[in-house]
Amino acid sequence: MKYALFPGCVLRGAASEAFLATVKVTEALGIDLVEIPSWTCCGASHLQDVDDLTALAVNARNLAIAESMGLPIMTVCNTCTLQLRRAKESLDTDPALKAKINAILAKSGYEYKGTAEVTHLLWVLASNPQLLEGKVVKPLTGLKAAGFYGCHLLRPPTIMNYEDSLNPQSLEKIIRLLGAEPVNFDFKLKCCGFHAFWTAEKDVMKVTGQTVDSAAKAGAEVVVTPCPLCQLQLDMYQPEGRTAIQTSAELPILHLPQLIGLALGMSKDDLGVKRHISAADKVRS
Repeated sequence: MKYALFPGCVLRGAASEAFLATVKVTEALGIDLVEIPSWTCCGASHLQDVDDLTALAVNARNLAIAESMGLPIMTVCNTCTLQLRRAKESLDTDPALKAKINAILAKSGYEYKGTAEVTHLLWVLASNPQLLEGKVVKPLTGLKAAGFYGCHLLRPPTIMNYEDSLNPQSLEKIIRLLGAEPVNFDFKLKCCGFHAFWTAEKDVMKVTGQTVDSAAKAGAEVVVTPCPLCQLQLDMYQPEGRTAIQTSAELPILHLPQLIGLALGMSKDDLGVKRHISAADKVRS
């Protein structure tokens, strides 16, 4: 099983522990990742708001490079997945737009053809549970884990369309395969607020606090998310979130590959958990 990896800028920067965990876990599971050379940031929905044509061309180039590799694309970021799939859907359904973008790409020597599919690590594992068979050497028995999907991996459903956007089960499936107990909580499908931080800081801090508080009240010992942006928001700003809603709830927020790595017998240090801000000491080693 081989994929062209689109790491995105967050995995290559602020959430480098997620990149570390992704590499270690995929190697252990027999997934071969080849990083897309000279990839460019997907725009993270911000560029799309300023200049959608430029954002489309940027992502068409990312897609075209993967096509030249002859591989489907895997990401480990909800927002990257959305922006790449959004670009692909726009180009595949509008021949005139595709021609316009390819005229721009021609200057860089690439042509978008539409041959590479875009998926996410969570979807790959949920669709191929056999990858985990015999690999879980340290089951997370008794651990109550709350899966936080965030918004970009589920919506808009016409573009993401992997599972029911109102009742997703992929995270819960993986949590069970690792031996842990999935915890349902009210905020698991909410937006983490990351993209609205600079324009609505007070509201975002409330959402951060409410999300962690909701998981804690449901009995969770840890929150796991498939998105590094969600992890950053819920981990880094958790202290401010507690203050915003006057709660004492404090939970570790793990990247999906980190939780998987723990069940595969890797240590917290192996997986970069020490880089986390909130409750890293509560993570089982």
